Amino acid sequence: MQDPLSVLLSLSEQEKEARGLSDTPREIHQQPETWRGTLHRLSSTRSSVQDFLKSCGLERGSQNPPAVILAGAGTSDYIGRAVSHLLHQQWGCEVEAIPSTELLTNMDDLILPGKQYLLISFSRSGESSEGVAVLEQALDRYPDQIRHLVITCNASSAMAKLPGVFTIKLDDIVNDRGLAMTSSFSNMVIAGQYLAYIHAPARYEQLVQKMAEMATRLLPEAASTAAFLAKKEISRVCFLGAGALQAVAQECALKVLELNAGKVATIAESPLGLRHGPMSFLNKETLVVTYLSGDDYRLLYELDLLEEIRQKDLSGDILVVAPRLTDRIRRLTSNVLVLDAPLDFPDTCRPAVDVIAGQLLALFLAIENGITPDTPSEGAISRVVSHVKIYSPAEVNKNR
Repeated sequence: MQDPLSVLLSLSEQEKEARGLSDTPREIHQQPETWRGTLHRLSSTRSSVQDFLKSCGLERGSQNPPAVILAGAGTSDYIGRAVSHLLHQQWGCEVEAIPSTELLTNMDDLILPGKQYLLISFSRSGESSEGVAVLEQALDRYPDQIRHLVITCNASSAMAKLPGVFTIKLDDIVNDRGLAMTSSFSNMVIAGQYLAYIHAPARYEQLVQKMAEMATRLLPEAASTAAFLAKKEISRVCFLGAGALQAVAQECALKVLELNAGKVATIAESPLGLRHGPMSFLNKETLVVTYLSGDDYRLLYELDLLEEIRQKDLSGDILVVAPRLTDRIRRLTSNVLVLDAPLDFPDTCRPAVDVIAGQLLALFLAIENGITPDTPSEGAISRVVSHVKIYSPAEVNKNR
């Protein structure tokens, strides 16, 4: 018997087009295999990437590395958040994810005089108004302080072609055609993780292979679970995760919101943070989706919270994505997606795998809500945000 995602993929091209299912299901499904392709692509350019990072002061044993800023808007911002902890660990320097939408208006507040920076920009299209403007302004105003690396899925984009920018261009197959970013998100996460392991490529190759195996097993089970839960009365979804998995929660909250044209309300929090006000979001039509940590210490706090939600009967249902199954998890809910991750598999490398559960939930909720997933918006949002008016200093002075 086919799982629900495979059923969508086997529809005729005419039916896919009529239902807005030509791109999004395929782009979710292709992820494990595209990660291997992205790894191969990155491996072929490792020497030049390593030379560029060395020229920025990011080499083993560096006593004065630059501060690293990870920039992007929306989903591309969550890519930075998903890899920031790993880059901090592996590079041993200051790493911060700052949205390009904030950098555009607050750059002078964030760039300290005399300090060196590496700005890593993530962008599916490479055409985002704010992303292009941030690069242009930084190149113009901080030519000696900020070096630039762009990771994009569009090799012919404006950001990829800017002079003075080192660019990593991913394969066009991961330049998602659907409105919501899916395989572009996970493959740019892979690229960010590859940078973290630039000095240990063999180790990262092992991790990607394991991630692809976990994701391949996860896809059919997650599709069945998502299709089942989508048929329930769900008007709200609360996503929970800690550390790199909080970025997964944020991205999945956005996916459900986007693919359902705002008809399903979402929130993303850390498990400990939920009690400090956001728990009031929960009601009987809320699905709580939790990405459980593989770290035993963090896991204790996460399970305590879920047991409190169960005991107080605060939500409609609970979905858990867990690296391994335990009796305590089994008692919480029957909706458990088990990754079968190795005991030493780091949470910091899980975002590309875990996000699949949220992507599929967003997809099947959209189908139940009668929305076309490839084009869910009726004009509120677009695939590329390229229409934002960018103001120059002269225009600011003119309006005073």
